[in-house]
Amino acid sequence: MTTIAVGCDHAGYNLKKHLAEHLKGLGYEVLDLGTYSTDRVDYPEYGAAVGRAVAGGEAKYGVCVCGSGVGISMAANKISGVRAALVNDAASAELTRQHNDANVLCFGERSIDFKAAEDAVEAWLNAEFEGGRHLTRVEKLNTLSEE
Repeated sequence: MTTIAVGCDHAGYNLKKHLAEHLKGLGYEVLDLGTYSTDRVDYPEYGAAVGRAVAGGEAKYGVCVCGSGVGISMAANKISGVRAALVNDAASAELTRQHNDANVLCFGERSIDFKAAEDAVEAWLNAEFEGGRHLTRVEKLNTLSEE
């Protein structure tokens, strides 16, 4: 069974909780790395936790949520081997897998409704990396994290 790590700050808690249940319903194992309430916390801890779980092999993929999606995606991308992408719809989610081989998907709870986020997660999980001309670019991204 494929494991997906999920994490959020307080502003992304409701969407993270919803997506975790949605993923379980789709047959995925969910590794919930918090936060577990709407009490104020700092997004870098949770973005990094999801990134570490993916980079370390505890999870194949990750999903992060904060208020805007920007901060938590920055945090996840600080972890070597993570390619986190902030998306707002299914089309961008699908492309980020096909062209960038994104292994962490990020959302802003204030920027997307729950159904659109479900559709985006499903599009991302069902898409495949196209390789080809995109492979060289992804390899370049991976070497940047080693600098």
